Amino acid sequence: MSLPGAVIAQGDFFTDRTGGEDSCVANNGFCPDWIADNLDQYLEPLTRHAALTVVAVVVGFAIAFSLALVAERRRWLVGPVTQATAILYTVPTLAAFFLLIPITGRGFLTAQVALVAYTLLILFRGVRTGLDGVPPETVDAAQGIGMTDRQVLWKVKLPLALPQIIAALRVASSTTVGLATLAFFAGAGGLGGKIYDDLTFKSNVVVASALCVLLAVALEILLVAAQRALTPWTRAARA
Repeated sequence: MSLPGAVIAQGDFFTDRTGGEDSCVANNGFCPDWIADNLDQYLEPLTRHAALTVVAVVVGFAIAFSLALVAERRRWLVGPVTQATAILYTVPTLAAFFLLIPITGRGFLTAQVALVAYTLLILFRGVRTGLDGVPPETVDAAQGIGMTDRQVLWKVKLPLALPQIIAALRVASSTTVGLATLAFFAGAGGLGGKIYDDLTFKSNVVVASALCVLLAVALEILLVAAQRALTPWTRAARA
C-alpha cells in the first residue's frame, strides 16, 4: 500500500515511490519485482506501437511498390522519385509531426503520414535494386520463350527480386519501430509515451525499451520466415 503523497504522476504514468516499502523503486533503480507486478500496463502501448509500425510499413510498401513498378516502364521517373523520397526522409521526425498537427490534428493519422513518408525511400530503393539486379540473360531467356513484358515482370523479375525487397522491408520495419517511439508527441501513443513519462526510473525505461527491441526482433523473424517460404529456390541453391 502506498503512503499518502508517495505516488508521483507524470502524464498517464504512475510510479510507486514509497521508499519505506521498496528502496529499489524509491532510488529509481532496476527492480525485477516492480517489473513483474506492472508489466501488464505496457501491453496496450506495445499493441499500439505494433499497429503504428505495421500499418506504416504496409502502406509505405504499397506506395513504394507501385512507384517502382511505374518506374520500371518509365525509367526517367527513378531519379525524381528517389530525390523526392530522400527529401522526405531527411525531415526531422518531430518537425514533421508539428508541421502535420495543424493539418491532420493530433493522433494516429498524423503519426502515420510521417512514418509512411520515412519508409518510402528505403522501400522504393529496395524494390528498384531488386528489379535492376535480375541478370539480363535471364530476362533475355524469358523473352526468348515468348513471354510478354508483363509476364517477365511478374513471373521472372519480381520473384528473383524478392530477397532484396524483403531485405528492404526488414530495414524499414526496424527503422519504423525506432521512429514510432516519438509518435506520442503527435498524440498517437505507443511505447515512447511510457519511456518519456518517467525517464528517471530505470525499470520503466528498460521495460519499454526492451519491448521495442523485442518488437523489432519479432518483425525481423516474421520477414525472414516469409522470405524462406516465398523463395524456396534460394535454399536449394545453397544446398
